[in-house]
Amino acid sequence: MLDKRLPVAAGIGGGSADAAATLRLLDDLLGLDLGLEVLCRLGLALGADVPMCLHGATARVGGIGEDVQHLAPLPEFGLLLVNPGVALATPAVFKILESRHNPRLPLLPERFADCMHLARWLADTRNDLEPPAIRLVPVVAAVHAALAAEADCLFARMSGSGATSFGLFPSRQAAIEAGRRLAVRHPDWWIAADF
Repeated sequence: MLDKRLPVAAGIGGGSADAAATLRLLDDLLGLDLGLEVLCRLGLALGADVPMCLHGATARVGGIGEDVQHLAPLPEFGLLLVNPGVALATPAVFKILESRHNPRLPLLPERFADCMHLARWLADTRNDLEPPAIRLVPVVAAVHAALAAEADCLFARMSGSGATSFGLFPSRQAAIEAGRRLAVRHPDWWIAADF
């Protein structure tokens, strides 16, 4: 049995992961043996993140979710997820997105040497959905700022269409400790580092 404890409409792929798992389960139970390509086509009709969840690997995703390129494994790092307890529907964020035609992100290196290399690369990227998400739910900016202010935080950004933000830390223990500090200051926020 799976016990999932993720906020709803949080921008971290909870619903997409459920859809991907359901497709895989039905494929297996019905003995269809559809293969990943067909499952991804079916999954894309359910949501842009479903193909990535079906792949279940570190990937860069393009288009509307159909272009999934596997990446080399990421270096070790700690990750802290923080959500202000506010659901933020993806369609609402896209509705007020000012431009869908933005410059391409920088090329990915073949491999990240360590978590500092990953953080530096991320610093040259952006999440185009962050400004409209903050317009809809201003506390997203406060979550991002609180994460970025943590002494060991190497990088912070909103995840997906929000309202969850993530912080990249040099170790799992550093992320857990930052989560404990944030939980004291913001007991109403959902905070997860120990996963």
